[in-house]
Amino acid sequence: MLKKEIAIIGSGPAALITASKLAPFHNVTIYEKKSSIGNKFLVAGKGGFNLTNSLEGIELASKYSPREFMKDAILSFDSIALRKWLANLGIPTFVGTSGRVFPEKGIKPVEVLNKIKKNLLEKNVLINCNSQFVGFNNFNGIEIDFKGEIKSVFSDIYIFSLGGASWSITGSDGKWTEYFEQIGIEIIPFESSNCGINIDWDEKIELHFGKPLKNIAVSVNGNTLKGEAVITNYGLEGNVIYPLIPKIREQLKADKNVEILIDFKPNNSKEELLKKLNLHKSASNYGEILNLNRTQMAIIKSLLTKEEYLSQSKFVNKIKNLEIKVNSLRNIEESISTVGGIDTEELNPDFSLKKFNNIYTIGEMVNWDAPTGGFLLQGSFSMGNFVAKNVLENY
Repeated sequence: MLKKEIAIIGSGPAALITASKLAPFHNVTIYEKKSSIGNKFLVAGKGGFNLTNSLEGIELASKYSPREFMKDAILSFDSIALRKWLANLGIPTFVGTSGRVFPEKGIKPVEVLNKIKKNLLEKNVLINCNSQFVGFNNFNGIEIDFKGEIKSVFSDIYIFSLGGASWSITGSDGKWTEYFEQIGIEIIPFESSNCGINIDWDEKIELHFGKPLKNIAVSVNGNTLKGEAVITNYGLEGNVIYPLIPKIREQLKADKNVEILIDFKPNNSKEELLKKLNLHKSASNYGEILNLNRTQMAIIKSLLTKEEYLSQSKFVNKIKNLEIKVNSLRNIEESISTVGGIDTEELNPDFSLKKFNNIYTIGEMVNWDAPTGGFLLQGSFSMGNFVAKNVLENY
């Protein structure tokens, strides 16, 4: 096999696994605009470092949209394959109670990154930091800004992994989009995903900012999830909110009034709750009777009329379907991830550009979506592996 020169621009998880897979067979160089690699990888580890999810195969692939666009990549390198790859690097993992997969206890995110970096260096991957992509040139190459000195870089294959537009401090600022638009690639504007929602709380709720709402169910337009949310000064966030963001975003874009419905007692029917209340005449101890804590009761009281609160049947109806108006999504900078970027219609099934077959785009810079819980990192790793597999088969 004749070795090819491969330039990988960006150093997120998709880029790192691509480099690792290609390096034994080709000459691989990584260009990273920050002073070190894997910055977003490290930030992701601050909130609980779930590397993937224990779901496998088709069940795992079903978590991604567009499903057909991501399916082949996920199936060719699912959570089992990722955990094996990590284990070979000296990063053992375990499955948590929620199905999320973490590094074994005591292994910090920086240690995971260092083991991946060590693997790349052992395979002679060249890593150029402080090297920012600043556009394409007229001779089928790219322009890289090396600390103020712009140089042309020419390779046989270019693999871009430039991230989305959230957490810009890590380098994912979305500024690369203008350079792709200049070569005729359709870019979909970035939008927030896996983020909190803005709600106008009653001033009395201020006492409960930062407190959790546990064991609730939240519904949006007929889609219901059980989980936990956290009350914030702007609204709600948490694992029961994030997967519903695509539906909320869709309705907000359609200029519809968007409401979430909270069920504070998803494991009890209305009849069961009403039966408990019927044994008592006073509304003063509803919370105690139905085991609703002070935080839950504060939200319920803030959104009920006096008539609704004093009527047992109406009170039960409300705690099973409490309507809360959503004003908007949190901004992109605060979002865990984004949608938008490279339009999937611009890509071949192997993630190369239809207009430029030697240019590949992977990771969050492409318009795909997945919930939190390990699926985002898994998606990026799968895309990186898939590109490496296709490059090795075709070059």
